[in-house]
Amino acid sequence: MECFFLSRNIISLPGLRYTLCPMLDARSQRVTMNLKVILILSLSHICTDLTGASVPAILPLFKEALQLSYTAVGAVILVSNLTSSIIQPCFGYLSDRVQMKWVLPVSFLLNFAGFSFVGLAPTYMILLILVFIQGMGVASYHPEGMKIMHFFTGPRAATGMSFFQVGGNLGLALGPLLISYAVKFAGLPGTLFFLLAGLPMAVILFLFNKKFSTPIIQKGSGLKGKERSRVLSSEEGGSRWRSMSLLIGAVTLRSWAHIGLMTYVPFYFVQVLHGDPVAAGKLVFVFLMGGVAGTFIGGIIADKIGHKLFFLLSMVLSVPLLFVFPGVAGFWVPVVLFLIGFVLISSFSVTIVMGQRMLPDRLGMASGIMTGLVIGMGGIGAYLLGLVADAWGVLTVLKLIAYMPAVGMIPLLMVSYPSHQETVS
Repeated sequence: MECFFLSRNIISLPGLRYTLCPMLDARSQRVTMNLKVILILSLSHICTDLTGASVPAILPLFKEALQLSYTAVGAVILVSNLTSSIIQPCFGYLSDRVQMKWVLPVSFLLNFAGFSFVGLAPTYMILLILVFIQGMGVASYHPEGMKIMHFFTGPRAATGMSFFQVGGNLGLALGPLLISYAVKFAGLPGTLFFLLAGLPMAVILFLFNKKFSTPIIQKGSGLKGKERSRVLSSEEGGSRWRSMSLLIGAVTLRSWAHIGLMTYVPFYFVQVLHGDPVAAGKLVFVFLMGGVAGTFIGGIIADKIGHKLFFLLSMVLSVPLLFVFPGVAGFWVPVVLFLIGFVLISSFSVTIVMGQRMLPDRLGMASGIMTGLVIGMGGIGAYLLGLVADAWGVLTVLKLIAYMPAVGMIPLLMVSYPSHQETVS
């Protein structure tokens, strides 16, 4: 299938070239951004991640309604993140080998069916089952969505991926805000309002499925001669996986801090600062809105200064902010939390691109690992932090989280990654 009159489909913006056609610009031989695909997928990413942060935001209400311990609360986050993340590399593995266009609309049905009925759960076990269903929907969406984005984002991969991740982060940020108003209006059954977002988007993805065609990834596909021999040689295969493991370690520690803050800041607000439990979800919104802004700006900066360097800077700058947060009160609580989200989450799209470039012949799997696996590890971290909170209090949890980005810098410094000049050439 070819695109005719290609030059008419090109939209030029400073530093980037955009197209409504997914093929190559015949004259420049460079992949250009497909605005239609990016807009549809970014919108769907907003919708699918609405539920992600909504579960932690209403856990204080479930804790009271079902008489749960902190350990049981951590187990809910553990189930949510394991099912929505550990399974992601499996879907990515399949996505690299077979066309799975049906996955996107089906993922929406699972995601929103699970979450929308979670507010009606009469027992802890049913709550866990519904969270499991919701997690499966999230797991099946992300690897396919990010693989599709890889083929339609153009030469500036981190910038293009940041558009997609801004959609996800915006969904994560809006979720707690929307669920706060929903439960304020209708109590826990207010989760049913989320069907109003999930079902229409599932229909849109079904109607536009033909726009998302991608090739089955073959070893070395999409790479230039020198890059193919450098990245895919058998001699460097072991080195690539060692660097990938180190990168996973660094991103896991960032994820522990990220998920830990989403889970336990509401409890800190209620129990230490004596705030309103419903209003606690707004703090998660502030934190994730900081992540939205950071992700958008971070992708652009990373393409200019280098992906690894930017990730390192985001980890370094997060540490002092995390240490300051437990000591602030009043107006400064949301301000500092916004800055933490801005800095800590800003490298999210960048690390996805780093994983894809380390495993260019396994794009779906790399995407699943860099989002699913590490977020699943974040769920494990949330569970372990729940044990800490039960034993020593939620304030101790926040103090412990402050050390995580600092520890994550150790494996990151050992990651072997192409220089900035090589990634943009």
